[in-house]
Amino acid sequence: MSSLDPVLLSRILTGLTLFVHIIFASLGVGIPVMIALAEWRGIRTNDPHYTLLARRWARGFVITVAVGVVTGTSIGLQLSLLWPTFIRVAGQAIALPLFMETFAFFVEAIFLGIYLYTWDRFKNKGTHLLLLIPVALGSSASAMFITMVNSFMNAPQGFTLANGVLTDINPIAAMLNTAAPTKVAHVLVSSYTLCAGVLGGIAAFSILRGQKHVYFKKALKLTVVSTFVFAVATAIIGDFSGKYLAKYQPEKLAAGEWHFETRPYATLVYGGVLDDNNEVRYGLRIPYALSILAGNAPNTEVIGLNEFPEDERPPLSIHYYFDTMVTLGGLLVVIPLLYMLRKWLPGRKGYPKWLLIGIMALGPLSFAAIEVGWMYAEVGRQPWIMRGYMKVTEAATTADYVGWMLVLFILLYLVLCFSCVKVLSKLFRNKDAVEEMRALGMEGAEP
Repeated sequence: MSSLDPVLLSRILTGLTLFVHIIFASLGVGIPVMIALAEWRGIRTNDPHYTLLARRWARGFVITVAVGVVTGTSIGLQLSLLWPTFIRVAGQAIALPLFMETFAFFVEAIFLGIYLYTWDRFKNKGTHLLLLIPVALGSSASAMFITMVNSFMNAPQGFTLANGVLTDINPIAAMLNTAAPTKVAHVLVSSYTLCAGVLGGIAAFSILRGQKHVYFKKALKLTVVSTFVFAVATAIIGDFSGKYLAKYQPEKLAAGEWHFETRPYATLVYGGVLDDNNEVRYGLRIPYALSILAGNAPNTEVIGLNEFPEDERPPLSIHYYFDTMVTLGGLLVVIPLLYMLRKWLPGRKGYPKWLLIGIMALGPLSFAAIEVGWMYAEVGRQPWIMRGYMKVTEAATTADYVGWMLVLFILLYLVLCFSCVKVLSKLFRNKDAVEEMRALGMEGAEP
């Protein structure tokens, strides 16, 4: 494998690691929030069904955290081995958020252990819920600090670069870069959406399999309504992200929308194909929408891709990532909305089969939305690893061991993912939930 390009292999391995890690990282960020919602609901309404939801979700959360630790450690290892020039040059500027991420994880792990082993140990149930707050804050803070590192790569600041050496370093300024607010908010809320959607899909699957206990119906209501709220919030933050790109990374927005000429009243293009003259064919054109996305007004001038040198333009394929992300985000809003409006829909009462199937799809749709969103973000930054300062080809290793690393990590991720799915499938068997409800004295189905 030594004859293969190490830059290409490094990009493949890093992309694969991020592809796997983002799934478990997002679950690690969002599930504590859903556990907190369920336990709070159980305390507030004195309803043991919600408390049982929190218990069972917490058990699954431990599994995803364990796998996320492995994949997260892999990213740290690969940064040093695959991108040594980037770490050597930029390491001083971004060391602070990397350190803070480790601290946040320790807080999360410590309080998670205390939370898991103190069920039914307090007379005041709210005391146990308070233990979950550091877990949720720690997991979200961990994601925030890592996202700040990524946002630094998109908007480097807080230093002076001279002869390949950083001087006048201000770690706080580097961490609080212009890309951080929108990126952090988008990552956090999309993670909450993902977890609500996944848990909603599990509840819908149980009902489709014939479970009529009120426990599953309450789980469905809590998770699907949460999915709607978080998905709408994600869409709103996505609008802010578009405005950020128009101002600070116009080449990414232009490439994502196949916008070549700088002009106001810019049209947003959905779908389509490009011909040899960069003319869009078969696409849906929405007049003025790109200008409105960029600046809330039809006469907003949107910078075109032709303003940038050809060797600094992102791949035009990111247009399809953007379109897919928007489409999936729309479905994540519409499907929960249909659930909430089902009483007014034509047909029989209850849960139509087509609606339950749609809710089951929320999990896979959320996974796909997060993956293509990250692909748009990362591929759209190309050819830069540190925008305006260092290209990917300048940062990668020249060593010949990357091919073997790729093979080993593929095997590792296959084992991890298979083991995780196997364990979680056994953990969430419906008959175990029913038996646990019987043991706790929660008999009966909804009238």
